[in-house]
Amino acid sequence: EVPLVESGGGSVQAGGSLSLSCAASRYIWRSSSICMGWFRQAPGKEREAVAIEYIRSGNKYYADSVKGRFTISQDKALNTVYLQMSSTNTEATAMYYCALGASVCTTPPLESEYNHWGQGTQVTVSS
Repeated sequence: EVPLVESGGGSVQAGGSLSLSCAASRYIWRSSSICMGWFRQAPGKEREAVAIEYIRSGNKYYADSVKGRFTISQDKALNTVYLQMSSTNTEATAMYYCALGASVCTTPPLESEYNHWGQGTQVTVSS
């Protein structure tokens, strides 16, 4: 069973909206401490955390660059996390990776705590 399955992404014009989803396998979702969300890596830049859902508490983390424009949410019945991207700009162009940590979940997120990763989905925002 594949741990994480991503969908969504694609191309959009600046100012538009795009959504991503990521489904986790049931055995991972049963972990006592889960943080799940999205990192992104733009060409020539380091990978950064974009939005994280702390599954048990419902708390959320957003990078400053996306606050007020991106929304992360979860559907526990489907073991799925969603990222709604609105008012996009060209800085959002990157490969987006779904990630899940099932042990320690800190804020701000540390990439080393995420031990399950999706294959990545490209988001391209054109001006």
